[in-house]
Amino acid sequence: MSKLRFVNSLLISTAICFFLPSIAARGGHSDYIHPGDGNSSFHGTARNLFAQEETRPSLELTRGYMTNDDLEKAMKDFTKRCSKISRLYSIGKSVNGFPLWVIEISDRPGEIEAKPAFKYIGNVHGDEPVGRELLLRLANWICDNYKKDPLAQMIVENVHLHIMPSLNPDGFSTRKRNNANNVDLNRDFPDQFFPFNEDLNLRQPETRAIMTWLRDIRFTASATLHGGALVANFPWDGTDDKRKYYYACPDDETFRFLARIYSKSHRNMSLSKEFEEGITNGASWYPIYGGMQDWNYIHGGCFELTLEISDNKWPRASELPTIWDYNRKSMLNLVASLVKTGVHGRIFSLDQGKPLPGLVVVNGINYTVKAHQTYADYHRLLAPGQKYEVTASSPGYKSKTTTVWLGDNAVSADFILIPETSSRGNLLRSSCDCSCKSCGQPLLTQFFTETNNGITITLFVVVVFLCFLLQRRVRFNLWKQRQSSRRSITV
Repeated sequence: MSKLRFVNSLLISTAICFFLPSIAARGGHSDYIHPGDGNSSFHGTARNLFAQEETRPSLELTRGYMTNDDLEKAMKDFTKRCSKISRLYSIGKSVNGFPLWVIEISDRPGEIEAKPAFKYIGNVHGDEPVGRELLLRLANWICDNYKKDPLAQMIVENVHLHIMPSLNPDGFSTRKRNNANNVDLNRDFPDQFFPFNEDLNLRQPETRAIMTWLRDIRFTASATLHGGALVANFPWDGTDDKRKYYYACPDDETFRFLARIYSKSHRNMSLSKEFEEGITNGASWYPIYGGMQDWNYIHGGCFELTLEISDNKWPRASELPTIWDYNRKSMLNLVASLVKTGVHGRIFSLDQGKPLPGLVVVNGINYTVKAHQTYADYHRLLAPGQKYEVTASSPGYKSKTTTVWLGDNAVSADFILIPETSSRGNLLRSSCDCSCKSCGQPLLTQFFTETNNGITITLFVVVVFLCFLLQRRVRFNLWKQRQSSRRSITV
């Protein structure tokens, strides 16, 4: 039955290709891709399930690159060598059953903390292997330098960095762009403009693995590494009318800022004559649909860039040290931006003094960031040099707003939310309002009529004192969470 459903999906995909305008494939232009001008519709295939294959690299050209088995062994050896700051895990398997391995780097790998998480993914397209090589070099460089390099130390101590060198090991083994089912994985995600194949079970196993991964781990930002150009690409990747022009997402300024971090840290990306500052809006370059980048931002709450890191999709292995040298600082600075910029903090309830899962919005930006369900920490990336109105809210509590001037450094803004009251003045979320201005008034009235006044007053004073201690504890906990490098406020 499942096979029949899959065949039906492929047949439908083929039919749609005849009716939807075609689009190019992110990850470098192909010989069969012809981007039109800004006033013409784009030509290609909608989901490109049966995309035309480019000429495969020769076996001679692949020498010096790690095979899938070599990569697996290198990742296992790495986590043994750097066991104190890393762990190895798999998020699933490819079509042919090869594990999709991930290295996590942190001073507390595998633990849930009130820290931002970043992911790097390489080899989305099988014939673009530079990313898988560079990502393992990145992991080894951090392991070798985190005790002596301030930037490496900052990443290890303040970020959970997840590194997946290869999302498409099957495509790599055959030196082809698509996976073993001949599907372009960067066209297989739900798309905001063309709802199609919304059944998760009909998606590719690699795609399903990514989607499940983002449900399990809350990533603040991420990047995928491609080849065939030299540019930092940001959302949106497509347009609602399928035409080629700049189509900005709500966080366009922030994405441009993140893209410039990578481009300007690179040896020569920002010097591009084709792309101003070495960055581009995806739809302005050439629209694609079903891409991973936009899906991350819309459905995963994750700010993702698509990084084209090599003009040549499959350069000779002898060039890898130079390409690594050109990209190393960019890769590190992009991860460090989660700590060095933006607005970060936690949300607490005043009545119980506990972390409160809630939502954070910025006035003028149509995007919501969710605080963590357990620790209620949030990490809101924003472009520096501006004033922002940040609001935290949670059902049953009064929302709070603060104004933040975001300069060159990150700002820590913690929120303590007060429970709402009903029309009778009773608390909706708690039996005691720790502002102690109306603490259990009906109960106290009954006490005064039935109990000795002296005892009642004593109990009331005790309750007030306990409320005072509770507020002190909340503020003390907030103080401990603040990082010394950030300007901190409590709302």
